[in-house]
Amino acid sequence: MVQYIKNFEKEIDMDIRRMIGQHFASGFEGTSIPDDFRSHVRETKIGNVILFSRNVAAKEQLKRLCEDIQTLVKEATGQPAFIFIDQEGGMVSRLKDDATPVPGAMALAATGDAHNAYEAGKITGVELGAMGVNFDLAPVLDVNSNPRNPVIGGRSYGDEPSSVGQFGVQMFKGLRDGGVLCCGKHFPGHGDTAVDSHLGLPTVDKSMEELSQTELAPFKIAINNGIPGIMSTHILFPQLEEEHIPATMSRRIMTGLLKETLGFKGLVLSDCMMMGAIADHYGTVNGMVRALQAGVDIVFASHDAALCTKAAQRILSLLEDDPALLEEMEASAQKILSFKHHLPVSHDSLESVGNADHRAKMQRVFEQSLTVLGGEEAPIPEPGDSPLFIYTRPVATTQASDILPEGLSFGKTMRQHFGGQEIVMSMDPEDEHIAEMVSKAQKSTAVIIATYNGHLHVGQLRAARALEEAGVPLVWVALRNPYDLARLAPGTIGVAAYAYSQPVLDALVRLLNGEITCPTGRLPVNLPKE
Repeated sequence: MVQYIKNFEKEIDMDIRRMIGQHFASGFEGTSIPDDFRSHVRETKIGNVILFSRNVAAKEQLKRLCEDIQTLVKEATGQPAFIFIDQEGGMVSRLKDDATPVPGAMALAATGDAHNAYEAGKITGVELGAMGVNFDLAPVLDVNSNPRNPVIGGRSYGDEPSSVGQFGVQMFKGLRDGGVLCCGKHFPGHGDTAVDSHLGLPTVDKSMEELSQTELAPFKIAINNGIPGIMSTHILFPQLEEEHIPATMSRRIMTGLLKETLGFKGLVLSDCMMMGAIADHYGTVNGMVRALQAGVDIVFASHDAALCTKAAQRILSLLEDDPALLEEMEASAQKILSFKHHLPVSHDSLESVGNADHRAKMQRVFEQSLTVLGGEEAPIPEPGDSPLFIYTRPVATTQASDILPEGLSFGKTMRQHFGGQEIVMSMDPEDEHIAEMVSKAQKSTAVIIATYNGHLHVGQLRAARALEEAGVPLVWVALRNPYDLARLAPGTIGVAAYAYSQPVLDALVRLLNGEITCPTGRLPVNLPKE
C-alpha cells in the first residue's frame, strides 16, 4: 500500500467542488449511462461509480460501459474514476455467465487451503480489470459468530477470527496481483447480529476487549498485511460510541479506532448510505455528511446520484465555517487521488474473462469445498432407479444477494443426470405439503432434499426431519448456509454446498454419481447444538 499513499506525494490542484466530488460514489439503472446521472456527475463532480448486476449484460458491454464512465468522470472532474463492484464470489456476484464463477468465502474456507482464496482473488481481479472495473468491494472480513445472521453467513470465511484473517488476506493479495484495488468489510464487524443492516439498525453490545478478540482480529491482520481499503458497517456499538449513531457516522470508531488505534492509512469507504439502517433512522444525506465528518473518505449513495448532489451542497456550506474539516477533506482527497494515479493498468484482453483455464481451476475448488457430514460409517447412497429430488427455487434472500439466473434449478439438473421425480417446496412448507413429500418418498429409491437457509425458514427443516423418518436412504444438501445440518439423524448424509449456483449443482452431480470418491471439505463454522 505504501506505493499509493507515501506522503501523498503527487499533489494535485483542484477547486473545492472537484475536491468534494472525489468523496462520493453513486450508481444508476441500466446497461448504459442515463442522462440524469450524467447531469449529476457534471454538476456535482462525482468522482466514483458503483456497478451492480443491473448494469451488466455481458463482458463486451461492461467494458464499453466502463470506458464511457471513465470518459464522463474525467471530463467532469479532471481525474479518473474508481469503478466499484461487489464481486465477492458465491451469493454476491454481479457478473454474468460469461465471466468465471468463483466460490464464496465460506466455500473457499471449507477447502482448508488459503491458496484457493488467492487463486479466486487473482482470477476475479484479472477478469474485472480486463472489463475496466478497478475496485472490488471484497473480501468480507466479518467473523460469522451468529448462526442466525441473515446477511453475512456464507459470505464469511467462518467463525474463527484467525482463519477469516488468513483467507481474507489471501483473497486481497490475489485481487491485488490480478490488478484491482479492494477493501475489507464491514468494519468493525457485522458477524454477530441477527438483523440485516439493509433493513434495520443492528446493535453489537460488546466491549473493546471482546471486539478485539473476535470482530477486530481479521481487520488487524489485513491492515498489517497492507490492505488498501476498509469499508464501514451501519451497526451501533454502544460500548465504543455513546451517541446513538452507527459506526459509519462515528468519529470515535472511523478515526479514533480505525485510523489512530489500528493505524490504518488506506481508503475508508462507507457501506451504502441508502440502506435502511441509515436512511430510515438518520436520513441518507445527513448520514453521508456525518460519515465524512467522522473520517470516511468515500461515501456511497448507490442508487440515487441526486442524494450525492444534496450532500455535496451541504458539505460545501459547512466547509465555509469549518477550516479543520476543510483541511481534513483536502488531505483525504489527495489520498484518494494518490490511489487513483497509481492504479495498475490492465493488459488482459476480454478473452481472459471466463476462459477455460479460469473455469477449470474454480470448478475444482467448488468440488473441494463440498463438505459431507454423517458419512463416517456409511457411503453416500446411490440415487437408484427412482430417486426423488425435493428443493426450493433459488431466490435472493437479502438485498446484498443477486437475483439468481432464470432456469437455475436443483431438480432440473439432478433429473437430467439421474431421472426420477421432483417436488418444489416453498421456503416454509406447511404440514400438508410435508405429508405429500413423505408419501412420495416412500415410493422412491432415495431422497435428495436441498434446503436453502432452512435454519431461518424452519418449515424446510421440519420437512427434512420428517423425511429422515420415512425409511428411505436420504441425502440432505444445504445449498447456502451449513447451519441447516445442525441436527442430522443417524444414517442421514448431509452435504454443505454453500451456494445455489450451477457450478455447485455440477459438483453435486459428480458427488452423487460417485465420481468424487473422497470429498475433502471441512466445516469452517461450528454448528449450533439445538
